[in-house]
Amino acid sequence: MRRPRRSRIGPGEGARGRTCARVPNPCLQGRMTSAPRLRRLTSPRDLIESGLAEPARLAELEAIAGRYAISLTPALAALIEPGDPADPIARQFIPSARELIRDPAERDDPIGDDAMSPVKGLVHRYPDRVLIKLVAVCAVYCRFCFRRERVGPGSGALGAADFAAALDYVRDRPGIWEVILTGGDPLTLAPRRIAEATEALAAIEHVKVLRWHTRLPVAAPERITKAMARALHAEGKTTVVAVHANHPRELSASARAACRRLAAAGAMLVSQSVLLKGVNDDEDTLAGLMRAFVEAGVKPYYIHHGDLAPGTAHWRTSIARGQELMRALRARLSGLATPAYMLDIPGGRGKVPIGPQWIRSGDAGEHVVTDPRGAQHVYADRLSAER
Repeated sequence: MRRPRRSRIGPGEGARGRTCARVPNPCLQGRMTSAPRLRRLTSPRDLIESGLAEPARLAELEAIAGRYAISLTPALAALIEPGDPADPIARQFIPSARELIRDPAERDDPIGDDAMSPVKGLVHRYPDRVLIKLVAVCAVYCRFCFRRERVGPGSGALGAADFAAALDYVRDRPGIWEVILTGGDPLTLAPRRIAEATEALAAIEHVKVLRWHTRLPVAAPERITKAMARALHAEGKTTVVAVHANHPRELSASARAACRRLAAAGAMLVSQSVLLKGVNDDEDTLAGLMRAFVEAGVKPYYIHHGDLAPGTAHWRTSIARGQELMRALRARLSGLATPAYMLDIPGGRGKVPIGPQWIRSGDAGEHVVTDPRGAQHVYADRLSAER
């Protein structure tokens, strides 16, 4: 299945994604010496010429590229240890033949966006917030992406009329308190287009929070300019940026500086990660990742259990393993550095926390509580008789 040619994207007429820009990155030097230029790697041949895939894999990689988009930025490519098949950065972005093996339980739309989409590009799953997919492209394409069937060059995107319809939908519903901007990656838009979206949403009185979901601070930190950071800010509204990273190495000095630029412009930063087998499914890596987020000024927020996206079975851990890891994190990290472990229930049913249970309740107000070291204690409610 070949993707159609690139289409327009973004909230304004004629807005185009800028993820194809070839931005020099000195960090790449010495790591990809065979690459002719410092640029995004977007094809099997790019990966091979850069020394990140073996030439013998060309046919296999082309088969995967025919179905799922490929892109790797210089900033992330520079973090890869060439020749190490277990490298946690490479595993996230270099295609694997296992992506073409589909488990019967996997779905094209694993979290049920379509079922909760009253107008194009908008998802209304929870009473007080909506999600708007501004773009359908990303700077990098994660091999485990839950929207992998819907993103990539040439995929459908939100045009001016559709964005206007989404704005009308939000205006007509005073209960909508928060708008989440996603895609794709909305920060692949130019600052001018981001500012247009910000201003349009900020003009809606009952919308108080604008939340942007992005990979860009780690994938292309040089793109997080002061102009972009200012474009996210709306006077009188709260701006939240959810930064996606899955391994502590992704939070490089450049990535941390990008986060600081966002914070300096007034954004609240929270984290999003996915629990991935072979990348971060051990307590040392997860603890290092959460501490790296805090050091970068990003509050650990969610670790997502892997969604049932096509061809991603090899990434998923068991829920029991995830709970074990969360129990270990609670024992060694402060609350400031501890995220929630979340499952997005298939079919559009929403997210729920699925971390370990610390309390078991019995009769007469008595509870058995497990402490972070695993010891159990009886706790009894003592309630006042006063009403």
